[in-house]
Amino acid sequence: MRLAEGIVIDKDKTFGTLKFSALRREVRVNNEDGTVSDEIKERTYDLKSRGQGQMIQVSIPAAIPLKEYDYNAEVELFNPVANTVATATFRGADVDWYLKAEDIVLKKKQSIISHSQNQPSQMKEK
Repeated sequence: MRLAEGIVIDKDKTFGTLKFSALRREVRVNNEDGTVSDEIKERTYDLKSRGQGQMIQVSIPAAIPLKEYDYNAEVELFNPVANTVATATFRGADVDWYLKAEDIVLKKKQSIISHSQNQPSQMKEK
């Protein structure tokens, strides 16, 4: 089975609350001769996932500016996709999962608006 577009994820059910931790690594483009260039291909970030109960790594394209959010800032993923890489071994294959997203953004806090009546009750004395 081949999933050309990866596995689309229900963010809330899969990850729960996500909190920013740090930049893990930058993946660079290789030159034609196999040496590493200065061009960044993608960045991988560590995020704490309440739904997974552990740290997860998510890669986003280098075209997206570097994320330097506060530690433990609540974030969300834009269009996350899971995929796999298989490596042939003597006994079959080892499979590694990886996560990619189009972006990691700060989660917008929902503001609670209270509608209190600012009309004082008027009592007339007789």
